Order: sequence, then C-alpha cells, then structure tokens
Amino acid sequence: MYIVLVVLQTAILPVASTVVQILLVGGDPFVVAGIWWGFWGVGTRLAVAGISQLANPSRTAKGILGIEDAGADQVVHELGYANLSLGIVALAAPFVPVWGILTALPGALYLGLAGVRHIAKKNKGAEEIVATWTDLLVFVAVGAGLVAVIGSVLAP
Repeated sequence: MYIVLVVLQTAILPVASTVVQILLVGGDPFVVAGIWWGFWGVGTRLAVAGISQLANPSRTAKGILGIEDAGADQVVHELGYANLSLGIVALAAPFVPVWGILTALPGALYLGLAGVRHIAKKNKGAEEIVATWTDLLVFVAVGAGLVAVIGSVLAP
C-alpha cells in the first residue's frame, strides 16, 4: 500500500493535476507542474508521512529504514513533526497565489537531501528504493518550477 500511495502522490496525481490545469486554465507548464508537484509530492506526501510517523513510528524505523532499535521511535516522532509541518505549509501551493511554489520549496529541498542520502545506503528494501527515487523526482520537479518562476520574474 505504501508504494502505491507514494507513486500516486509523486507521479500520477501531479501529472494529472498539471494536465487538467494546463487544459482548462493554461499557464507556464513548468510553473504549473512545480506547483502541483509541490502540493501532491511535498504537501500530501509529507503530511501523510508525518501523521503515519506520529501514529506508528516503528513502521518507519523498522519497515522503511530497517532500524530495529526501539529508541528510534523518539527520533521518528521528531521526524513526524517536521514532515507534518512541511507538508501542511506545502498544501497551500496551488491555493495561495502570493506564496505559490515557495510553500513547497523547504519540503522539496528536504526530500532532495533525503533522496541523496538514501542513494548511498546499501541493501535498501522496495519501499526505501521507491522513497529514494520519488524524493529526487519531487525535488527536481519543484526545482524546475521554481527556476521557471524566477525566469518569468526576471524576463523583460
């Protein structure tokens, strides 16, 4: 179930939302995609992860990271607070035009750094492999959107 949810949040739903908005309203495709990747890939992904980590920290510690130490639950709780906070803010991306893609930037940066860290880890399970590559996908998509926003601001 984890893999299906993550693929929906980081690939299928952002693409579908981008296509719908481009067809119905228009806009710069990179900016629109960045906003929707921010909403789905950062917002819903991190908010759901945060709730899951707060409700069942051992699932993240053991199931995804392969850490058997019960002491890891406290660290995962702290991670859950961070994920929930970043996710809630990023949920505003498509609905608060003044903030837009910037709401997703801290969470996207966090996912990018986490993805890079996961790459180096040996013996990853299926869930961690999916997390690694979708973390990087979200980082690149939101980053591309941000570059497009900056380009449109700087263009004469």
